[in-house]
Amino acid sequence: MDSYDLVVIGSGPAGQKAAIAAAKLGRRAAVVERRDMVGGVCINTGTIPSKTMREAVLYLTGLSQRELYGQSYRVKNDITVADLSARTQHVIAREIDVIRNQLSRNHVALLPGTATFLDPHTLKVADDNGDHREVRADKIVIAVGTRPARPASVDFDGATIMDSDQILGMAHVPTSMVVVGAGVIGIEYASMFAALGTKVTVVEKRSSMLDFCDREIVEALQYQLRDLAVTFRFSESVKEVQRHPAGTVTLLESGKRIPADTVLYSAGRQGVTDALDMPAAGLSAGERGRIEVNEHFQTEVGHIYAVGDVIGFPALAATSMEQGRRASYHAFGESVGGKLGDLQPIGIYTIPEISYVGRTEEQLTGENVPFEVGVSRYRELARGAILGDSYGMLKLLVHAESRELLGVHVFGTNATELVHIGQTVMGCGGTVDYLVDAVFNYPTLAESYKVAALDAVNKMRAIAKVTQTGDYRPLPE
Repeated sequence: MDSYDLVVIGSGPAGQKAAIAAAKLGRRAAVVERRDMVGGVCINTGTIPSKTMREAVLYLTGLSQRELYGQSYRVKNDITVADLSARTQHVIAREIDVIRNQLSRNHVALLPGTATFLDPHTLKVADDNGDHREVRADKIVIAVGTRPARPASVDFDGATIMDSDQILGMAHVPTSMVVVGAGVIGIEYASMFAALGTKVTVVEKRSSMLDFCDREIVEALQYQLRDLAVTFRFSESVKEVQRHPAGTVTLLESGKRIPADTVLYSAGRQGVTDALDMPAAGLSAGERGRIEVNEHFQTEVGHIYAVGDVIGFPALAATSMEQGRRASYHAFGESVGGKLGDLQPIGIYTIPEISYVGRTEEQLTGENVPFEVGVSRYRELARGAILGDSYGMLKLLVHAESRELLGVHVFGTNATELVHIGQTVMGCGGTVDYLVDAVFNYPTLAESYKVAALDAVNKMRAIAKVTQTGDYRPLPE
């Protein structure tokens, strides 16, 4: 029986970083993963394929250049699935090679197969050929990730009714599509296909979408998606999806019928814990296969940790990487500094993209925190004009008394890159005055921070001036 200091189940972002962190600490580490899933869902069916597809869509449709060259501008008129998948497969192959190289040079063993607990310290690893081996570990990290949740009432066929994994293997770009679920994945794909010219209808049982984001930013996204002919059906539930020779009909509880070539069901994610035989290790999974952990990512069995999407929100690759590193450090008594804080950036790769860090206006208002808002719009920036982005914006939320940065919300080109400037200032305890006094390259989108900071400070100065001079007059009732 092979024995390791640490065995990680799953090779996604969380699993990779957990294993490599242990190896860097001089421990003998191994990763268990199926041969066809090295890199996990992130590399093979999730983050990397969808984001690569997004870049292909933006390039081939010429969407981001139309303000400069006209609405008829296209790089390619008839875009096929082959056009989209060529770039996607290239990037996937490259990333898998990078991961294999990283594991190899850090002397992390890659054990092909599927893991099952035999006891709290022993795993059975079975490969595709039916062969198996037993592996013993002092510490174990569960990083199995998630798969699309599939309602039993929906007859998925991978061709006309699909989940978010299957959509990457579609045969052609549909002329019409129903997206069930206005979560992050659903809205990302809705925006991509709308950019391709597909007539998209989004059905969501809630009254709005992306409730964790700033409302003004979400409204801006909805406006842009409606401009791409996306139809939203909020407060609606799907009763049934019927398959017909000419396509599908989605029946809503309200009685509406929506015809479409294809239905994408984006009903959340399910933890891939059912094959682990967790009771053998003294563990149990909760709702949707999720595993409960403490602040150190320990499960109810102290030497077994869980990280990544399988533990739930925020279920982001970047956050999962840090969770994996921290779990390994804690397992082997290495200090990791403070608790994984609230300054984790959220990125949503819609067209246009959204990113934010910190709190929203709604949260601050609910907490009775006095704040001022500073806004910069891309159309005011030379770089915005160069890029042809007139709709983008950056919003700063500033404490009205301490002047500290409480939140940064970005919408538009390079939002997921731009947010890190604000994240760094917030992480270092900086105030809006740093951004006012800083010099940014010109012309850049980063300059939006100075414009927004000046906007916030000027509003605060106006309030101070009014209250100090006594010129304030209450509005008439």
